[in-house]
Formats: sequence, C-alpha cells, structure tokens
Amino acid sequence: MLSANAIVSLHSHLTRAWHLDSESTEAYALATESPSEFLHRVALQHRANFDLWHIEDEARAPGATDARLADVKRRIDRTNQLRNDLAEQLDRTLLDWLAPLSLPSPNAPLHSESPGLMIDRLSILALKIFHTREESERAGAPSGHAERNRSRLAVLEEQRADLAACLDALWREVLAGTRQFKLYRQLKMYNDPSLNPAIYRNLLDEPAS
Repeated sequence: MLSANAIVSLHSHLTRAWHLDSESTEAYALATESPSEFLHRVALQHRANFDLWHIEDEARAPGATDARLADVKRRIDRTNQLRNDLAEQLDRTLLDWLAPLSLPSPNAPLHSESPGLMIDRLSILALKIFHTREESERAGAPSGHAERNRSRLAVLEEQRADLAACLDALWREVLAGTRQFKLYRQLKMYNDPSLNPAIYRNLLDEPAS
C-alpha cells in the first residue's frame, strides 16, 4: 500500500514533467493516471505543493503591485488549504485500508507525525531538489554559485533519503502493530468566514442591500 520509493519516484517524475509544461494535458494526466488510487492522491497533493511554490514566487517578484500581491495572497491561502486537505486525505486513505486489519493498534506507541504529513514534506523536498539542481547547472551564474548549490543539493538529497526511510519504517511498524498514527486535522481558520474575525467583522460592517 505504501512505498516511500514509489512516492519519491513519482514526486520526481511529476516535478520534471510539470516544469517542462505545467499546463499540458499530458502533464496533468501524469497525476491522474497513477498506478494506484493512493499514488493518485499522492500526485494530487504534490500538484498543490507545486502550484503553491510557484504562486509564492509571484509574490516575491520585484515591482509587484499591491493589487497583484493581494490577489497572490488569496491564491496562496486557497492553495495552501487544498494542500493540507489533500494531506489529510492521504491519512484517511491509509486508515481506511488499515481498518479491516484492526490496525493501527490502539495499544501501540503513538507516532508524532502522520504518513500524510511526511509525504507532504517529501513533496516539498522534491521541489527544493529540482530547483537547487537547476541552480547548480545555471549558465552564467556568479562564481561559486554552482558549488554552493551542489553542496545544498547533497544536503537535501540526504534529508529526503532519511525521511523516506523513516516513512517506510513507520509503515512497517504500523503493519506489525508496534506503532500507531492518527489523523491530525489542521483545522485552518483563515479561510473560514465564521472563524476569521478579519472576514466576519467586515461582513457585519457591510451595509444591508
């Protein structure tokens, strides 16, 4: 059901494909034709991180107008909400698959981080690795730029390998009944008009039509 190697490979494959043409039908098909329902969900969650990465870059562009920044901020909020919702869906999918096996064991020690959150971290690392590799190969970069980014790339790849190994170890322990995880809701408040005072106070102040 869960293989960190398959997840890392899928993240890398999709990241390369989407950077070649993020809007092409073929690129989107890579996310919708994954070999399993779980990997399909992994691909959708990675797409949210991919989009979020590039939307955030727009906010850092020199000369961005206030109106542009406001639009970008709203898109960031929507996409980050989607990213978190999809990470939760990964955990729900795993827990639904485990339930008929009476797993995770309620008596096992609790792991502090769920698989869905670990997969989200792997997704972000895939993006960091892709862009750091790009910088290490950038033509015309200042002296020392390539060397600095090759060093950073080695660190990122080690961190991803470590995290992938931890994810596989957690899954083995869950299947063995020696470790459990829970679905941890992010419960974001900023997009909810009933919970964010910056939204509901403005709604209350609006004149009645």
